[in-house]
Amino acid sequence: MHLTTIDPNDPFQPNYQPAIGEMLSYLKSGLGKNLHSVYLYGSVARKTAKPGHSNLDVIVVTHKSFGDVRTTLFNSIKWRFQKTYPFITEVSFKTALVDDVASLEGILSWGFLLKHCSVCIEGEDLSECFGDYEPSWEIAKHWNMDVEDWLAVYRNRIARADKDEDQARAQKIIAKKLLRASYSLVMYRDKKWFDDPIECGQQFLNYFPEKQIEIERLGILLSGRMIAKRSVIGILDSFGDWLVQQYKKTEFRIG
Repeated sequence: MHLTTIDPNDPFQPNYQPAIGEMLSYLKSGLGKNLHSVYLYGSVARKTAKPGHSNLDVIVVTHKSFGDVRTTLFNSIKWRFQKTYPFITEVSFKTALVDDVASLEGILSWGFLLKHCSVCIEGEDLSECFGDYEPSWEIAKHWNMDVEDWLAVYRNRIARADKDEDQARAQKIIAKKLLRASYSLVMYRDKKWFDDPIECGQQFLNYFPEKQIEIERLGILLSGRMIAKRSVIGILDSFGDWLVQQYKKTEFRIG
């Protein structure tokens, strides 16, 4: 069973159309002929973005490195968007070279991301270099076997956060990672792919209904609601450790 793709002909939400157009103008102006293609992924690409809650997630593919202007260009776009489009919580960029994307080594990383999680909005669509993907443990572990490292990093950030907004931001990021990693654990059995973290959690419960409370708590963290630090860390330690062990067991069994 092939995984679904995002329909490139489905129009973006009206709130985001001007921002997408302006962002493309900045990238074309700043990169010129070095720009190969631009993609959106995440909720804006899926047309499910919520003003005040959703990022604008962008992939920029170039012919050669642009490290000399990268920081200036991206910071300028982010600064302008804070002023002009305050309902976009953040503009997030990933960058890649054409040769790295269209390579054998990029099949599980760039290939999967462009084919099933993104939509091309400028230039040659490199997703056409790849065939359709099927749900597999190889895809799941490529994207989520690092969950143990994420837990360590964000547990530390939450413990050290001295501002509510910093803690809330860290909570949301790690909750999103854990919910998606939860579904990836069962994706090879469920034979589907979900990107929305809440939906990932609900589908995961079809296989592990005893984790209902943990998934509900992760949903609370994802909402940005402030929770006592010890409670957040308790969730990360209990459910996070369980999830890490499940990945290791599955990898040992499947390989």
